[in-house]
Amino acid sequence: MKKIGYVRVSDEEQTEALQVDALTAAGCDIIYGDHGVSGAVKDRKGLSEVLDELAEGDTLVVWKLDRLGRSTVHLLMLLDDLRSRGVDFQAITQGIDTTTAMGRMVYGQLAVFAEFEREQNSERTKAGMASAKKRGKHIGRPRKLTDKQIAKAAQKLKERSSTITAMAKKLGVSKLTLSRAIKKFNDAAKPPS
Repeated sequence: MKKIGYVRVSDEEQTEALQVDALTAAGCDIIYGDHGVSGAVKDRKGLSEVLDELAEGDTLVVWKLDRLGRSTVHLLMLLDDLRSRGVDFQAITQGIDTTTAMGRMVYGQLAVFAEFEREQNSERTKAGMASAKKRGKHIGRPRKLTDKQIAKAAQKLKERSSTITAMAKKLGVSKLTLSRAIKKFNDAAKPPS
C-alpha cells in the first residue's frame, strides 16, 4: 500500500515546488507529474503513468482536486474509477480523504454524481441515435456494401446467374455479410401485409 502523488502545472513558467512539498509532507512514496499541460487535456503522460501505477490499497494524493482535471465529468469518472479499483484518494487542500469516514462520505457523493452523469450521457446518446435514425441516417459501423451492390447481388441470385460465394468474394465481404444484406433488402422490398 503506497501513497502516490500527482502534480500538474499548466504554464511552463510555473513550478510544482509547492505541490511537491505538500505531497512529500503528506507521505507520498512516489510523485508523478505533468508540467505545462492544461487540466482540460484528458490524455496526459504523467496522469496515465500514475493511474497505471496505482493498485488496490494504494492512495492517490493531489494538492488540489483541480490538479487532477478541470472537467467535472472527467474528474467524476476518474474518481469513480479509483473507487471501483479499491484505490483511496486525498485532495490535501480540500480535506477530501477516503481513508476517513467523512472523506468516504464525500467520495460516495461524488460517485453518485458520476453515475448520474454516465446515465445522462447514455440517455443523450440514445436520443441522438434515435433522432438520426428517424432522419434516415445509418447508425453503427459503416456499411460494407452500398444499396446498389446489394440490389445487384439480389438480382443475380434471383436470376441464378451467380452464387453467394462468388459474389461475396468479388465484393470483398463474407458470405454471411452478403446473405444478411440481401435478406434485409428483400424484406424491405416486400409489401406490408
